Amino acid sequence: MKQNWRRKLLGGLSLTSALFIFQACYGTPHDFGLDIFIEGQVKSEKTDKPVKGIKVSVSDKMQFEYTNEEGKFSFYTETADSYKIIFEDIDSNQNGIFVGKDTLLTNINKTVYLDIVLEEK
Repeated sequence: MKQNWRRKLLGGLSLTSALFIFQACYGTPHDFGLDIFIEGQVKSEKTDKPVKGIKVSVSDKMQFEYTNEEGKFSFYTETADSYKIIFEDIDSNQNGIFVGKDTLLTNINKTVYLDIVLEEK
């Protein structure tokens, strides 16, 4: 009875090890490059300097990115007919208070570069 239990345990461990090695060698499935790359920079209208900490998001998705010290952002998103990109100042204590902005993108190939200028309230 003990050998049967050990044999099942060893068989289960062997199977999971084989699956782990298969994934390590061949990787996870790819999406065949159907994503769109969106990048850009956010600047202040008043000072023309980059703005850090602006939340850049795609409408109707849980996907977002924050601008870095240079005001730059970049992300991949799923292919769609159009994209509504939203720019929000959610940490207004650090940056000053900027008015939110959105833009609608249509007819996109593979990459998009956006230069966004936000005005202060």
